[in-house]
Amino acid sequence: MDVRRPLPRLPLPPMMVAAIALLTALLAEPIAVRAESFVVLATYDGVITPVSAEYLHDALLSAQESGAQALIIRLNTPGGLDPSMRLIIKDITGAAIPVVVYVSPSSSRAASAGVFITMAAHVAAMAPGTNIGAAHPVAMGGGEMDKTVKEKVENDSVAYLKSIASQRGRNAAWAEDAVRKSVSVTEREALKLKIIDLVADDLPALLKQLDGRTVSLQSGPTILHTTGATLREFPMGLRLEFLKILSDPNIAYLLMTIGTIGLIAELYNPGAILPGIVGAISLILACYSLQSLPVNYAGVLLFLLGIVFIILEATVTSFGLLAIGGIISMLLGSVMLIKTDAEFLQISWSLILPVVALVAGLSLFMVGMGVKAMRRRPVTGREEMVGLVGMVKTALTPQGQLAVHGELWQAVSEQPLQPGDEAEVTRVDGLRLYVKPVSKKGV
Repeated sequence: MDVRRPLPRLPLPPMMVAAIALLTALLAEPIAVRAESFVVLATYDGVITPVSAEYLHDALLSAQESGAQALIIRLNTPGGLDPSMRLIIKDITGAAIPVVVYVSPSSSRAASAGVFITMAAHVAAMAPGTNIGAAHPVAMGGGEMDKTVKEKVENDSVAYLKSIASQRGRNAAWAEDAVRKSVSVTEREALKLKIIDLVADDLPALLKQLDGRTVSLQSGPTILHTTGATLREFPMGLRLEFLKILSDPNIAYLLMTIGTIGLIAELYNPGAILPGIVGAISLILACYSLQSLPVNYAGVLLFLLGIVFIILEATVTSFGLLAIGGIISMLLGSVMLIKTDAEFLQISWSLILPVVALVAGLSLFMVGMGVKAMRRRPVTGREEMVGLVGMVKTALTPQGQLAVHGELWQAVSEQPLQPGDEAEVTRVDGLRLYVKPVSKKGV
């Protein structure tokens, strides 16, 4: 009878046991090892405009698609346009991930539209040395709003900001004061009044404080895990940076000025080409800039009329009246160009005065050169012969020969002229010159 005994089990080496245990652990939690926790950072410093709305929309979309823990908006703004602000708040409200607005760095502010955006965030934070407030609406139509319109706009802003504050569990009473009384507070006061949630010295400190915080999204509550998370900056990009520069009212003003001067220079000096190209491009860019700003077209017309008056001064004798009228018109147009009481959207006087003076000087210079060129005596062709003085070679009785520029011409004179006499060309008919005697001084 063949009875086979089982082979004895040999003990595994300790190194092999450890390797198997490690491999089992890695396979059991593959996601925890491979998934990288990160937060997207979008930095915006400036006036709230359509450019800022597009940038923050793109940043939020990128953060959501890449699976970020949250989007942090590092904000510093004096305020901006209401439609752009509402677009940003709409994106924040409907975000699929938490949005943190961080007023930073030190000396930054969230004023006017910035108050609305900060209070709309899922988490509102500020850095030391910053402030928030002064959300009173300003007139965007030029001048003061009448009492009825002012009340309507103010009540609408109050209701909107109180709704945002209530939704986020923030101080709705202060939100109303920020609009009606333009109150402003520091970061410590804002934390004490429950306007914001956190005060963080810097971004690492902010990430540390955000960790473990529960945030309510439309899809439900979510918990932030930001300890050890990396920051991925979302750059604005060259296109949006360029458009942001164009949205500056001072840049729009300069572009409109350069464009107008360039086209005028081309009209008075046809064929120069370069002034026309620069002028056309500048005017098109100015049109883009002005469409994103509250423009008063009466101001645009006054500005252009002023340049026309200055040009006419070079061609029409007005004893300086056209020049004075042009400068006044340009100044009035510059002041009226942007129809808003918001200081951050107005054109600086330190730019207006030098530009008006420079435009007046350049326009008079260029137009004067153009007029001088048009009045200049021709130097080629038949017209160049008129006014030249030649020497009579054969007697003009009335026809003969005249030497002009080293060439012999057939000439006709109503008065008899002898060889050696000087004659001035009065007109040219084909290859025949009509001349008259040159009067001798002192005779």
